[in-house]
Amino acid sequence: MNVKDAMNTDVITCKPGDPVSKLVEGFKENHISGMPVVEKDKVVGIVSETDLLKLFKTPEVSEELFLPSPFEIIEMPIRSVIRFEEFKKALEDIHMKPVKDIMKKKVYSISPDSSLEDASETMVKHRVNRLPVIENGKLVGILTRSDIIRGLSKEQE
Repeated sequence: MNVKDAMNTDVITCKPGDPVSKLVEGFKENHISGMPVVEKDKVVGIVSETDLLKLFKTPEVSEELFLPSPFEIIEMPIRSVIRFEEFKKALEDIHMKPVKDIMKKKVYSISPDSSLEDASETMVKHRVNRLPVIENGKLVGILTRSDIIRGLSKEQE
């Protein structure tokens, strides 16, 4: 079975300048976990939920024993409020960040005439969950891991 027999031709995309908030809405509304980033009909990147989650990376907590002084006990609730305000501000900044700042620029793609075996080999080799399907330099579809499994199960019928 070929990629064209299993791919999804209704591809949800975003643009490099779109804010992350639009990306999040696209993931949520379309029940997807990644999408190609397209500019002038050309795939220029790819972005996934993992790329989005990396924005929320927090510093590791020290495992050292912490015994606060009496002054620090009084100060701790104030620190919590300040940290919460900092977190809110950081969240607002993340929502306005452009997709181009978090997308992967190295995009692995496949041809519609390639086999599902080639596609699955590419996904495993490069540790990716989806492949844009490119024909004559244009995006014509997307192939995900679940598309491959569905395609292979149809082949068995």
